[in-house]
Amino acid sequence: MIHVFLNGLAASAGGGLTYLRNVVPHLAARDDVHTTLAVGRNIRHEFGTHNRISVLDSEIGGAGAVRSWQEQRRLAQIISQAGADVLISAGNFALRKSPVPQILLSRNSLYTSAEFYQDLRARREYRLCLDTRAKGFLAKRSIQWADRTVAPSHAFAEELRRWTQHPILSIHHGFDRDAFFNHPDPLPKDMQQKLDAATPDLKLLLVSHYNYYRNFETLFRAIPNLCRRLNGKVKLILTCSLKSEANPGAYRTDSAAELVKRLGIAKNITELGNVPYRLLHHVYRACDIYVTPAYAESFAHPLVEAMAAGLPVVASDLDVHREICGSAALYFDRMSHSQLADRVFELAQFPEKRRQLSALGSLRAGDFSWNRHVAAILELARSLIK
Repeated sequence: MIHVFLNGLAASAGGGLTYLRNVVPHLAARDDVHTTLAVGRNIRHEFGTHNRISVLDSEIGGAGAVRSWQEQRRLAQIISQAGADVLISAGNFALRKSPVPQILLSRNSLYTSAEFYQDLRARREYRLCLDTRAKGFLAKRSIQWADRTVAPSHAFAEELRRWTQHPILSIHHGFDRDAFFNHPDPLPKDMQQKLDAATPDLKLLLVSHYNYYRNFETLFRAIPNLCRRLNGKVKLILTCSLKSEANPGAYRTDSAAELVKRLGIAKNITELGNVPYRLLHHVYRACDIYVTPAYAESFAHPLVEAMAAGLPVVASDLDVHREICGSAALYFDRMSHSQLADRVFELAQFPEKRRQLSALGSLRAGDFSWNRHVAAILELARSLIK
C-alpha cells in the first residue's frame, strides 16, 4: 500500500473542486492506497467520511498569496508528519521543496492564453492582469519544481511544453455516468419553475460561473440572430447570475449585463444561479443543445457531461474541444457570433443532425473514466517512489 498526500487547498470552485469531488471516492474505493487529503475548511463538508481517506484538519487557509505562502512555509512538515510516500499537488502550483516525490496537476489555461491577457487589457482589468501574470510565473516555476507534471488533455500538455520546454504527461480527466446521473434529489423549486417556463422554446445551455474566458458576450451577441430566424423561440439557460456579487472570483458582470440590456435579450436568458453539482444532471436533461464559446480551456468537464446527457454540442474551435468531442460537436470561430448562430440554427432546422450528434456524444463520453484516471496517476506515483 502507498500513502498519497493530495493537496487540494487551492480548490474552491470550478474545475478544481469538480476534480476532487470525483477523484476522492475512487481513491477511497481502492485497497492499495491510503490518502491524506488537504482541503480548505469551506469545502470540507463535500467529502464526508471514507475508508482509507484521512481529511486533514489543516490550519492553512486564506486565499491567493496568503495561502500559497503558508503552503510553501508549512506544508512540507505536514506531509512528513503524515508519513506520505508521494505528493499530488492538484492546484496548478507545486511545493518548492517537497520531502517526497511530487506530481503536479496543471490545468489552468489562462496563464498561457494571450487572448485572456488581451481581454483583460481591453476591459481595463489591470489588477487582475498583473495577478494572473504573477500566478503564471509561479505556475511555470512549479513545473520545474515538480518531479512530473500532468495535464488533463493532450492539447494542453503540448501548450505547456511549448511554454516551459519541460516534458508534460497528459492523462485525461474522467467521467462517472452512474455517480453523475443517479443522485435522487430534485432541483430546488424555483430553478425547476424557470426551466419549465422555457419548455416551449429551443433551450441552449452553458454550464459555468460567469468569467471572461468562457466568452459569454459572443454567445449573447448570437441570440438576436437566432431570435430572428426562430421567431424568438430561443432560451439561453445559464448556471450563474449576471451579478458580480453572486459569482466566485474577481470577474465583474457589469459589461455583460449591460450588453444583454442593449441587445434586448433579457427575456431570452434564464439565470438559474449556482446549481449544486449533484443536481446538474437535471439541467442537462431539460435542455436541447449545449453551447460553449470559450477561448481558453484545458479539458472542459461540462462537454463530457453534456455528451453523456445526450445533448448535441456547439463549441468554439479549440484544439482541446476537438480532442474532447471529436465528431460529436459542431465548431465555430471562437469570436464569431454569426458562425455560432449558424451552427445552432443548423441543429434547430435538422433534427436528424441533432440525433446523430447526440448518439456520437453518448459514445464519446464513455471514453472518459475517473477510475482509469486514478489508476494512471497511481501508476505514475509508484514509478516515482521506486
